[in-house]
Amino acid sequence: MSRSYKLVVVLAGYAAALLVACAIFYVVTRINASQDADGGMQAFGDSLLFLGLFGFFALMPTALALYFLRQSEKFWPWFSVACLALATTGPVAALMMGRPQQAPWAVLVVGFFGLLKVLGAPLLGVGFLICAVISPIRRSRWVLLGAATIEFAVSAYALFCLFVLGHWAL
Repeated sequence: MSRSYKLVVVLAGYAAALLVACAIFYVVTRINASQDADGGMQAFGDSLLFLGLFGFFALMPTALALYFLRQSEKFWPWFSVACLALATTGPVAALMMGRPQQAPWAVLVVGFFGLLKVLGAPLLGVGFLICAVISPIRRSRWVLLGAATIEFAVSAYALFCLFVLGHWAL
């Protein structure tokens, strides 16, 4: 299989993921249309729903692209270290979420991006797990498993704080 054909297959997978996410998003928003909801909150929730749907359906073409990159020995060590670096921002983001509302604006901005990071942690964890399965290098596989473990720990912390405690612990 040529490189250009592989690229076309992966891009077609992303296009299919986008179309499926748009279709499901359209159906869900038509079923759950609420006239009483605040516009900004509704828009933010809709954007998170769409990003989550697209992220989920984009896992398959991403896994296919990484499978095609299995032969590249130089790619996997750098990729696994980058994934671990991204995963280590998760605990910091989760701990920044519980800061008081009177904090300086920079802390609030970091807290907002922390919210996005915490909400994306389960998706990133699954993605890192898939990458660990695909990785041909043993050391990269362990690093990716560590990154997935960190993301799942951030997800567990967020679920514990929100559903058991009812507030952020720190």
